[in-house]
Amino acid sequence: MAYDFQVVIDASEPHALADWWADLLGWNVEPQDEAFIRSMIEKGYASDDDTTTHHGALVWKAGAAIRHPDGLERAPRVLFQLVPESKTVKNRVHLDVRAGADNIESEVARLTEKGATVLHRGQQGPNWWITIADPEGNELCIS
Repeated sequence: MAYDFQVVIDASEPHALADWWADLLGWNVEPQDEAFIRSMIEKGYASDDDTTTHHGALVWKAGAAIRHPDGLERAPRVLFQLVPESKTVKNRVHLDVRAGADNIESEVARLTEKGATVLHRGQQGPNWWITIADPEGNELCIS
């Protein structure tokens, strides 16, 4: 049996990080249903402490997700999940974002202006990439 999956990235500020990654990938941040959130609080399934506001809207504090504009059939959902600790060691898994060889330098420059950090450059034969860290230190490669 084959399974679907989503990618989950730990974050200290999941909504801001979801915005950053959505911008990077050209994806959409999934909207959250403010009326549903309020109903869960009214019914006692959640409390105000489980929520926050982001861009003026009530959202779940625990996370935010992004998805490809063509839907889940095109690519898996990416969920940014609130965790109490910050990142301390190298990722064992990372995403490779394929911008195209002619776009690597300009994309890295754009992303560093938005809080990314360049970590190192790599090459294998004719293929090359730049490894960067997002604003919370999660590694990714631009190739």
